[in-house]
Amino acid sequence: MKRKAGPQKAQHKWKRKLFVALLMGFCFGTLVLLMHTQYSRIMTLASLHSQLTQPPKIAFLFIARNRLPLDLLWDVFFQGGESRFSIYVHSRPGFLFNKATTRSVFFLNRQVNDSIQVDWGEASMIEAERILLKHALEDPLNQRFAFLSDSCIPLYSFSYIYDYIISTRTSFVDSFADTKEGRYNPRMNPVIPVHNWRKGSQWVVLTRKHAEVVVKDNTVFPMFQQHCKTKSLPEFWRDRPIPADTSKEHNCIPDEHYVQTLLAVR
Repeated sequence: MKRKAGPQKAQHKWKRKLFVALLMGFCFGTLVLLMHTQYSRIMTLASLHSQLTQPPKIAFLFIARNRLPLDLLWDVFFQGGESRFSIYVHSRPGFLFNKATTRSVFFLNRQVNDSIQVDWGEASMIEAERILLKHALEDPLNQRFAFLSDSCIPLYSFSYIYDYIISTRTSFVDSFADTKEGRYNPRMNPVIPVHNWRKGSQWVVLTRKHAEVVVKDNTVFPMFQQHCKTKSLPEFWRDRPIPADTSKEHNCIPDEHYVQTLLAVR
C-alpha cells in the first residue's frame, strides 16, 4: 500500500509544475517575439528591395475645377511610362473621374476622396495642395511631386521630363523676396518674419523631403488662413461685406506665397 505524499512534498511538486509552466510560457512568448521580429525584418527588407528594384516615380498632382479638358493630350504624354508616375486629382467634392467624365484611362478613379471646395485667392487652394501631397506620400516610390492645373499642357515628352526631374536633386520652386507694401501682414510676425516673406508660382515640383515639410506644417499654414487674404475687389462684394476702407487691406494671394515662404522659414 502506497503512502500518501506529505503536505510539504505535495507543495514542492506543485511549485515544480508552476515553474515548468512559467518556463514554457516564457519560452513560447520569446519564440513568438522572435518570429514577429524576424517577420518584420523580412517585410522591411522586401520593401527596401522593392524600392531599389523599381524606378522612382513622379506624382502628378492636378488641381481642377471639375473634369480635365486636356485629358487626351495628357493621355498621349503618359503612354509608355506607366511604372514611373502616379496621378492624383483634386476636383470639387463629389466629382468622379469615370468613363463619362474622362477620355483617358490614366485618370479613371484618380480623384482624392477628401477634396474640399476651393475658392480663388483663398487658403483653401493651399489646403487642396496639402491634401494631394498627403495622398501621394503614401506611396514610397513617389520621389517628386509636381503640381498642375487643369489648363496645363506638357511641352516635352514624358521620358525627357522624367529624366530631367528625377536627375535633379532639388525642388523646382521659383522664389523671390516680396517687398511690395500691402502683401505682407505684420500680424504674421514672429511666426513668419518679414525677411522670410517670399513670392513665386504655385505650380512647383517638390522633392519628397520638401513635400513632407508641407504636409507636416502646423504653424505657417494657420497664419496664412488667418492673415493672408485677397483684397475685397468690387466683383466679390456681392459675397462679402463692403469694407469701410479698402486702402488698408492687404492683398495677399495665399498660393503665390505659401510654399516659398514655408521653405524659407524652415
